[in-house]
Amino acid sequence: MATTLSQAYRDTTLQLKHIIPLDFHSIHELPESHAWTQADEISSEKRACQTRVEEEPSIPVIDLSSPTVVELVGSACQRWGMFQVTNHDVSLSLVHDVEAHAQRLFALPADRKIKALRSPNGATGYGVARISSFFSKLMWHEGFTIMGSAVEHAKELWPNEYEEFCDSMDNYQKKMKSLAHKILLLILKALGLDEEDQEMTSSAYLYQSEGALQLNSYPSCPNPNRAIGLAPHTDSLLLTILHQNDTNGLQIFQDGMGWMSVPPVSGALLVNVGDLMHILSNTRFPTVYHRVVPNETRHRFSMAYFYGPPTDSIVAPLSKFQFPRFRPVTVKEYIGLKSKHLEKALHLLRIS
Repeated sequence: MATTLSQAYRDTTLQLKHIIPLDFHSIHELPESHAWTQADEISSEKRACQTRVEEEPSIPVIDLSSPTVVELVGSACQRWGMFQVTNHDVSLSLVHDVEAHAQRLFALPADRKIKALRSPNGATGYGVARISSFFSKLMWHEGFTIMGSAVEHAKELWPNEYEEFCDSMDNYQKKMKSLAHKILLLILKALGLDEEDQEMTSSAYLYQSEGALQLNSYPSCPNPNRAIGLAPHTDSLLLTILHQNDTNGLQIFQDGMGWMSVPPVSGALLVNVGDLMHILSNTRFPTVYHRVVPNETRHRFSMAYFYGPPTDSIVAPLSKFQFPRFRPVTVKEYIGLKSKHLEKALHLLRIS
């Protein structure tokens, strides 16, 4: 039997400290454990450019019904590694319903939330970000991770009324998986795959792929200039589809430009390229280095859906590329590399 995504994360050798998120409801000053400096955040020479551009360029907003959607998606992936989509066929009522459930979850008292606490080597449930162990300071963030069904942890939070939460999460994941596959087809077409190659590649990803849903909470912060909501990182799988509420905070890093804000667009969903797509495209499409900064007055919520092929699948640059820059790697192996080495994982796969 193939390893599930949840098992792949549990099987990594990463030894996470079992850190419980702060009880944000009771905090009025930024604790030293969460006070960051630039040195805490920078992890390579590339990140030393911490400038911010005065006028933020706009991430492309793409109508998925546009007759030129393939060209638009390809251009956005190559220039930004990111784009926003409209006419995505995910009802706003479902999006708002899931967001309302996320808000309800994170509004629970701290002693209730820790009943669904992620185990030290676990992949699902309530807790801090998995990347926390790579940084000396903690993040102004709490999360709830779902891979497959949410029933196990939801029962701990709402013993007698968990079904509505689980149904909403299941429906959202199904819609996200369908949308992710649609976007994957567009990206493959933008990479120049012919119809036969697309059918062969995409069918496996559609019917056997697994996704993960991450609910994120970034409470208002008493000193946001010294805190980080989510530390700089890239996403591991093929692509991520993100809903962010009407609160700014997401930033992406661009070489030569520094950190740029990605404000939410009403009704749109944000799509970004992950590490495995970077490999598949033979570096043509950059994987997006991003972070979240907290807000002093507003509570930010987001829902991120991570989409990738089955964990036993082999990912390598598409055969159309004459000079591959990465060696082949299984999804499970890459998850293990990322869990040990974070952003250096991709470099370990480089051929030249």
